[in-house]
Amino acid sequence: MDATVGDALRESADRLAVEWGRLDAELLMAHAFGVSRSDLLLRHLRDPVPAGFAALLARRIAHEPMAYILGHAEFYGRRFRVTPATLIPRGDSEVLIEAALTAKPAPARVLDLGTGTGALLLTVLAETGAEGIGVDASEAALAVARENATVLDLDARVEMRLRDWTQADWADGLGQFDLVLCNPPYVEDDAELDPSVREHEPASALFAGPDGLDDYRVLMPQLEALLAPDGVAVFEIGHRQAGAVGDLARAAGFAARLERDLAGRPRALVLACAANE
Repeated sequence: MDATVGDALRESADRLAVEWGRLDAELLMAHAFGVSRSDLLLRHLRDPVPAGFAALLARRIAHEPMAYILGHAEFYGRRFRVTPATLIPRGDSEVLIEAALTAKPAPARVLDLGTGTGALLLTVLAETGAEGIGVDASEAALAVARENATVLDLDARVEMRLRDWTQADWADGLGQFDLVLCNPPYVEDDAELDPSVREHEPASALFAGPDGLDDYRVLMPQLEALLAPDGVAVFEIGHRQAGAVGDLARAAGFAARLERDLAGRPRALVLACAANE
């Protein structure tokens, strides 16, 4: 008798050998069928295993992130298209959204530095009705962000521009913003990372020098010119970087307030001109 979906799910969960192995197996199987996970569990457990499942499982066993295999990730209650050209939006980054909406509940213009999928920018636009610009040094990432803007019916309120903040005059023509969002590369070059991250997510969006601070050093001195007089910036940070990034912000004339994620770890700094505090 041929193996059923139920049989394959049990075997696959053991082969994956990760904490969420059973869930991953179910999501991969549902993807192979082209149905939802709930529909899979209700209607397909006795069906033959679809031909495409083995290849999907092999990719996951090789540590490829689920979001890349499935082609999407959830963020702040919305689904975003992801590809290997973009970092995967993570729940911890939702702290930036909460901090931004608290600090600037009704911004008119929003800038997202290193927009990737556009998750931060598009979420704030959807929640507030603002207009915005997302910049990234990767055209492939910007293509994903534009697709997400279209799916969320936000393309009339957003522009995605190819800009590299390590290059001179990168900010020309952008103007000033009520809110600046940024999840820059902040991982130390020699940091130990899970293979699913180090081997699959874009290195250019992860690594930022020996101490992970290279991009903060570039951006902090340029931030004042991008902010409206009462503007606010929200930067994601590594959980051991609050002191160092806070020092860079204060040296550039900003007051910094720390925000923690749900696990209580330092996750974001909210920056405002110190003269306005």
